[in-house]
Amino acid sequence: MTTAPGIHSRMPLLFLGHGNPMNAIAENIFVNGFRNIAKELPKPRAVLCISAHWETNGTFVTATDKPRTIHDFSGFPEALYNIQYPADGCPELAEKITHLASGTEIRRDYSWGLDHGTWTVLKHIYPDADVPVVQLSLDRSKGPQYHYDLAKHLAPLRDEGILIAGSGNIVHNLSMIAWNRLDEDEYGYDWAIQAGNEIRQFIQNDDHQALINYKSHGKPFMLAVPTPEHYLPMLYIIALKNSDEKIYFFNDKPTSGSLDMTSFKIRIHA
Repeated sequence: MTTAPGIHSRMPLLFLGHGNPMNAIAENIFVNGFRNIAKELPKPRAVLCISAHWETNGTFVTATDKPRTIHDFSGFPEALYNIQYPADGCPELAEKITHLASGTEIRRDYSWGLDHGTWTVLKHIYPDADVPVVQLSLDRSKGPQYHYDLAKHLAPLRDEGILIAGSGNIVHNLSMIAWNRLDEDEYGYDWAIQAGNEIRQFIQNDDHQALINYKSHGKPFMLAVPTPEHYLPMLYIIALKNSDEKIYFFNDKPTSGSLDMTSFKIRIHA
């Protein structure tokens, strides 16, 4: 891989609130948000996605030429299981990633593919599946500071045409879903709205330490992030933000009571 010259070749960053897998085939404000943001993105050489749905012991990167489409959910309509997202992999990128983080072993994986945290959103951003995709796993044994620090090592990829995307939800509590209000585009419990607003404010203010130490912010945060896997991909993206860049929020609405679909793009401030 060659390094593109100059800061203006730096690829933007994305955090994507992916929500319900049905967003893959739904027509709603969130899907429209993904499609609209796609119009603002330069075409990358490849996408590196950190998804909430690939947790491992240790850190791994997908290294296959043809990653499979993983339907890692149950109880949904057959139409959702019939979807394939046939993007190529990028073994060259995977190999490079294994050497980026000094002191952290990143191993290549040949069995995983593209889970729904990745393909259900990328199918709206790159519907032709014409951009290679690689996934980086979340080491379930490590805390927020580890993931934030690991993300910093990925920064050189942005100057090589790689779009780095995190996919999760800043508020994600499936045990408290409002099942009777799933069809509403905007509905959140008071605690979910409070936590979502505070997290967005921390993001906007570049208060990264507050985001890393989310467990110290009281009950709304504990309800919003009962387990870390949907929250951690966001830390990867804010860790990569440079001082000359600005954050642009979209899809920043609660849904289903206990989810927040907030997504954002980071790019050089024009």
